[in-house]
Amino acid sequence: MAENVQKKYSIVQIAMNLGLTCFVSGAILATAYYFTHPIAVQKSKQLTQQKMQALVKSADSFKAVPGKTDWYAAEKGGKTIAYVVPEAPGGYGGPIKMLVAVDDQGKVIEYDITEANETPGLGANASEEPFKSQFKGKASSDLDVVKDPTDKKHIQAMTGATISSRAVTKGVKQAVDDVNKFKGGK
Repeated sequence: MAENVQKKYSIVQIAMNLGLTCFVSGAILATAYYFTHPIAVQKSKQLTQQKMQALVKSADSFKAVPGKTDWYAAEKGGKTIAYVVPEAPGGYGGPIKMLVAVDDQGKVIEYDITEANETPGLGANASEEPFKSQFKGKASSDLDVVKDPTDKKHIQAMTGATISSRAVTKGVKQAVDDVNKFKGGK
């Protein structure tokens, strides 16, 4: 008859097996990171360049602005024609990460929401028309949210998404103000 023999492991053997498993898993993760991280960084740079080019279509190149984190100067023919500035105002569902393009006169060219967790069909519409087109060519003084449909000078709030409307407008206004301050203006 076969006897049921159980092998007993000591705490040291168990610890060694666990340690070896952790080491092998860590080595696999480190190797994967080593090979994929440079590719991910390159893809991220390409995506950022594409987004900036979509914001400032007439630009030839984008150069990092010294002393400013993630700011870029859009250049055409060696002359700065606009700035692309990141902003992250707090919206209804958390921060709304965006890139804002501001021309050298301190007016909004365009913005792009890169990451947001706003309510679908309401606050998420901040990245779509007709809300988005209201910002083009506006100076800082015109970037206030209103609910009066006859007021065409300011930004009309999206129906049912006042918090998101205010957050996006606040982010765009902050970018315009930051660019104006950087240029030594208002």
